[in-house]
Amino acid sequence: MKKVIPPVKPYFPEEDIDQIKADVEEILNSGMLTLHTYTKKFEDSFADLCGVKYAVAVSSGTSALEISLKALELKSGDEAIVPTNTFSATAAAVFFASGKPVLTDIDQDSLCIDADQVQKHITPKTKGVIAVHIGGLISPEIREIREICEDEGVFLIEDAAHAHGSAINGQCAGSIGDAGCFSFYPTKVITTGEGGMITTNNDDIAEISRILRDQGKESFHSSLIVKLGYNWRLPEICAAIGLVQLKRLQQIIERRNRIARFYDSELERIHGIAPLKTPKEIKNCYYKYVCFLDPKIDRDTLKQKLRDEGVKCSGEVYWPPLHLQPIYHELLKTKRGDFPVAEEVCSRMMCLPMYAQMEMEEAEYVTEKIKEIIQTV
Repeated sequence: MKKVIPPVKPYFPEEDIDQIKADVEEILNSGMLTLHTYTKKFEDSFADLCGVKYAVAVSSGTSALEISLKALELKSGDEAIVPTNTFSATAAAVFFASGKPVLTDIDQDSLCIDADQVQKHITPKTKGVIAVHIGGLISPEIREIREICEDEGVFLIEDAAHAHGSAINGQCAGSIGDAGCFSFYPTKVITTGEGGMITTNNDDIAEISRILRDQGKESFHSSLIVKLGYNWRLPEICAAIGLVQLKRLQQIIERRNRIARFYDSELERIHGIAPLKTPKEIKNCYYKYVCFLDPKIDRDTLKQKLRDEGVKCSGEVYWPPLHLQPIYHELLKTKRGDFPVAEEVCSRMMCLPMYAQMEMEEAEYVTEKIKEIIQTV
């Protein structure tokens, strides 16, 4: 019998839904719908998770990036180094913060930014680097990149939109750079519906971030505007959802890792497809399960045939890379051939279904269908 396996699925057990309902009722009865007790609890709990002094809740991962760039004083004429293999928001935030993104190639094994590429692209105009953790995998060279940034006197931002609870040598994503930026979009490992978080150990970044998220007011209860800010607040109801999700995070990661280990073992036996390897020192939250196809296999045909059998793969992370996207070709004058590693490896990437409540028989169905179909494409 044909199953239907979705690419992703938010995880809300019945008891968590009941808790959220009770919390929403309390919030509505309080009349305090933004920047109140639930937001503060969510921020404190998230800071504890990441092992940092501060977490600042905001409206999205994109706003987290732009706020962080502004807090780190990116200005017109400044450049920020960004891997070409990322979502548009990473580079767009640099433009919105008045800077210019400078794209780099990536490491072919991790899909993350490459330390040598960072060093190569630093110029007197470089103000900082944004390292993107792909699919839940912390950039394996993140510490080398941090050392380069320290030596060059430039900032390091972690785009950790994919990396809730991920860690390298026990150090959590969001605690390595000057700031970490997380997303709680519905597809993410944990969600608030919409929302984001900035993590930092820097007092000034935390203070400026709170000001910028709330229209530039010196504090929530003040009417004095001290900076030009935006409405980038996270509603209390979203924070309540986030708190409940955060309590489930370790269980979610354990479940995703169980499915990932099964995929790893099965794909090793299938000709034409191979898993992305997670180094031993890295704890991967598996926002995405990434694998690579042999060059001769047509990805679109394989995905369509799997879809016909009920297996719905998620979008790649990412295809096409930024330098091949029309708007970045227009703005940065990039072209095919500029970043050959990203072009080659991302063209062969595929992401299998992955979600916390996935049953082992569903994962078995996915790999069975891959075995049946892959040699036909």
